[in-house]
Amino acid sequence: MPDHSSPASSEISLPRLLGVLSDPTRLGIVRILSDGAERGWGQFRAPVGKSTLSHHLKMLREAGVTQTRQEGTRCYVKLRGDVLEARFPGLLPALLSAACADHVGEHVTERAE
Repeated sequence: MPDHSSPASSEISLPRLLGVLSDPTRLGIVRILSDGAERGWGQFRAPVGKSTLSHHLKMLREAGVTQTRQEGTRCYVKLRGDVLEARFPGLLPALLSAACADHVGEHVTERAE
């Protein structure tokens, strides 16, 4: 079974976090997850292949932005909003606000599961 663990809060670095969130597709995923709800990997729709989308989700998890839970053959992802807010107060809301204002990540949508 693959390792779906996320780093501890103290291991989340600002340069890595900003680097991961500099990608419009990853920022689009975060925008969708920003409501706090958990979603299945298959619920994300982006103009990239499945393996590329999987890579984006892995990058978010490894940077500490999301947590992934596996249930059988399905994987679910959730934003670690509380962890990020405790580590970098106000950063995520500011990034999401700027992304919305500039329409960054709008190409990533959600499909009903």
